[in-house]
Amino acid sequence: MNILVTGGAGFIASNIVDAYLSLGHKVTIIDNLSTGDVRNINPNARFIEMDITSENVLDLFMAERFDILNHHAAQMDVRFSVSNPLFDANSNIIGGLNLYNAAQKSGVKKIIFASSGGAIYGDNVDIPTTENSLLEPCSPYGIAKLTNEKYLSFYRDTYNIDVVCLRYANIYGPRQSFKGEAGVVAIFIHKLLNNEQPIINGDGKNIRDYVFVNDVVKANVIALNKEVNGIYNIGTEIGTDVNQIFNNIKNLIGIDCEEFHGEAKKGEQRLSCISYQKFCKQHNWKPETKLLDGLKETINYFQKQL
Repeated sequence: MNILVTGGAGFIASNIVDAYLSLGHKVTIIDNLSTGDVRNINPNARFIEMDITSENVLDLFMAERFDILNHHAAQMDVRFSVSNPLFDANSNIIGGLNLYNAAQKSGVKKIIFASSGGAIYGDNVDIPTTENSLLEPCSPYGIAKLTNEKYLSFYRDTYNIDVVCLRYANIYGPRQSFKGEAGVVAIFIHKLLNNEQPIINGDGKNIRDYVFVNDVVKANVIALNKEVNGIYNIGTEIGTDVNQIFNNIKNLIGIDCEEFHGEAKKGEQRLSCISYQKFCKQHNWKPETKLLDGLKETINYFQKQL
């Protein structure tokens, strides 16, 4: 198949690109490199430096006639979205619409969208949270992800485009960026390996569902199949607080470092842990990487980078 992957220089999507190429698919990447890294780009993929809001997007779609759009490009920082909702909406909503419009006009058969399994649910939900739970996003980032899902439902119903929305838990693993505020696992590892003091925001008791990137890649491979359509949570059903993540990483690296707590950040959920049972029952996906094993592999990656 001929596949376009947006954000393909980034952490998650670059791993997906590698998997698609290994299966023999033709892959084109567009990325504006605002947060992506050219070192992540597979040399066997075609790379175009382009923003998803660009008017050139339609020309690319019409020229290439992609079969699949896998959309991962995004402003991904929840806290940034709280302080800059207009920027977030332009990137995550208008950019998405620009892609979907081009996909519809050029005959794309399926759109795979990277949604959020935490930010769109909010705090007032059962744990583990299912796809049928109440949707009450508490940040502009979460609102944008939910808005994309609604627009994709429109394109599915109106233009008969297959749509898969994968609602991710907190993804970690090799290539995760330690820059900015997103990606607590990468931030903690980078600081500890460089003998710096990580800062835990608030009391560190915010609970998240941490899923390893390799398991997420497998979900995106399954999503290519014709029979896969709909909205699915991609998580582990296991909640871990930030303090435990810090201590796990500290112990695996073998460094003596105390917890240091800073100010809590606005717009953050207190508790997020999602059920993967729907995707498991319908398409036989389940997380296979245990947290400590995934953290070890991620630490090894960063040690090699140093």
